[in-house]
Amino acid sequence: MDTNALPLLLTIALALVLILWLASGPLLQRRRRHRLRAQAFPQAWRRILRRRVPLAQRLPADLHLRLKQEIQVFLAEKPIIGCDGLVVTDEMRVTIAAQACLPLLGARRDYYPKLKQILLYPGAFMVDRPVTEAGGVLREQRRALAGESWVQGQVLLSWRDVQAGAADPSDGHNVVIHEFAHQLDQAKGHANGAPVLADAQAYRRWSTVMQNEFDALRARLAQGEPGLIDTYGATDPAEFFAVCSELFFERPLDLAMQHPALYGQLSSYYRLNPIAWQ
Repeated sequence: MDTNALPLLLTIALALVLILWLASGPLLQRRRRHRLRAQAFPQAWRRILRRRVPLAQRLPADLHLRLKQEIQVFLAEKPIIGCDGLVVTDEMRVTIAAQACLPLLGARRDYYPKLKQILLYPGAFMVDRPVTEAGGVLREQRRALAGESWVQGQVLLSWRDVQAGAADPSDGHNVVIHEFAHQLDQAKGHANGAPVLADAQAYRRWSTVMQNEFDALRARLAQGEPGLIDTYGATDPAEFFAVCSELFFERPLDLAMQHPALYGQLSSYYRLNPIAWQ
């Protein structure tokens, strides 16, 4: 063999090994997830679902089964880390995972691929945010939050608020659904209230309906008129999508009656009809 050709052959061999390794990754992941879904759902986790997540009990049998399967994959892939001295228990993990997986039940989406970890605090946590004051002066303002979703791959949650959101599945407020709606929105690298959709036509329909509803909310608030959609939804289109997602899962009939076009877009995106669960 020509010794001059040896480096080239080694480079080609290494490249082939790398290609094979990269190609095997998705296949191994699918097999691992299939095994996780096939495992028996732990009895202790069933009791947690019944006690902590009453919304899960409304699901039809096929979706309830799928929820349990998705929980097992989610918890195997997404670490939940306690902060401020909080010791994370299975009760916390299952309660969070069940609510985080609800938006995944209709469409075959990945498990929040950009999410690396969930940081769980005992209660509301403090964050510093830049605020522009009169005259254009920028300063840091400290705020207490129940949840936050970062593009960089983290969701921050308050356990106290997670429990409260899960306990009443009809109040339209659920911090886990809210923050994981942000994760869906952020899957493209930024949040603008438009998650990844099928095609350009779907984006046009989404944009028209969501912008009209967002503008209508702001107009109602300017007139001091109450409504179904929480005032926080008027912050920006990203928060509007997250707030409306809470209503979609927890107060679907009210949302459909008062905002039928909005409900239709969310139902088409999530490929679910929560009205049938009532």
